[in-house]
Amino acid sequence: MSGMAEPRWLNDQEMRTWLAFLEASHLVERRVEQQLRDRAGMSHPQYEILVRLADAPDGSIRMSELAELLVTSKSGLTYQVAQLEKAGLVRRYRCPTDDRGVNAAITEDGRDKLREIAPDHVAVVRAALVDLLDADQQRAVADSLTTVVRALRAQPTG
Repeated sequence: MSGMAEPRWLNDQEMRTWLAFLEASHLVERRVEQQLRDRAGMSHPQYEILVRLADAPDGSIRMSELAELLVTSKSGLTYQVAQLEKAGLVRRYRCPTDDRGVNAAITEDGRDKLREIAPDHVAVVRAALVDLLDADQQRAVADSLTTVVRALRAQPTG
């Protein structure tokens, strides 16, 4: 195919950056996921749903907004929330301002569960990432990844 531009292949440093990001993110995610499954019987997305809801002003967030915050599909979120609802940790209800919308809310049992499992979770996050980096490295990682998040969130998705 003539006229197509040659791909901008990754140089050694760019490839090193990409591979380090991939491997680190997979390893950290695996550790976090394993700990939550073993200690709390829940998935990392379920834990993150509880955290987001607990941090929300009234303990509830519209499902479509929650899916965007968690960078997941609406169907994937619906499944995870249904599991949390079965366990009594979350409830769903019609959005009062828009009857097409559905809100998810954390229950008291959900808040209790979060208080119970958060210490173990933060210990794993420290062991798998935070405590392995000094303050300058933490700042560099946070700044770099925030740049990526801002750029990708600003781009329309297909």
